[in-house]
Amino acid sequence: MENNEKITNSKELIAYLSELFPACFIAAGEARPLKIGIFQDLAARLADDTRVSKTLLRSALRQYTSSWRYLHGLRPGVLRVDLDGNPAGELTEEHVTHAKAALKESKDKIFSSRRKNTGKPAKQKKVVVDLSTLKAGQQIKVMVGKSPVSGSIKEVTRDDVQVELSSGMQVRVKAEYLVP
Repeated sequence: MENNEKITNSKELIAYLSELFPACFIAAGEARPLKIGIFQDLAARLADDTRVSKTLLRSALRQYTSSWRYLHGLRPGVLRVDLDGNPAGELTEEHVTHAKAALKESKDKIFSSRRKNTGKPAKQKKVVVDLSTLKAGQQIKVMVGKSPVSGSIKEVTRDDVQVELSSGMQVRVKAEYLVP
């Protein structure tokens, strides 16, 4: 990122941090555990950078450290890194346990919301009427908008059916609009 426009979202800021501190921030793949207190280090190093606000920096770090790819990287024995990629302490069991719980909670939340019934009626498989079984004069219902309307078949062709609705109006419809 070579322009001097203010960075406006977390994703752009993480990409920028990945360019500035490639040994610390990783744009793709499993992220490395960050040093505790890295916000202060970043704030000091970026103090003269007019593109980065502290508010957005704090928000971007929160997003980065709560991402699944970051939480996956928090395992026993893994070392935290500072901005230059130097070791900055080993992960504690407490942090690993917290990361596993946060990851599980996040995944459960996403996957359970996908599995939940949204309260809408289940979509039924649409039954399409076989045109070869229809005859002129036969009573049938036609979907007009969202409601079925009674009518009488006037003509059956290979591709559609002409129906006179109970209102007297005649319509030509495809089989998918007929209600068995």
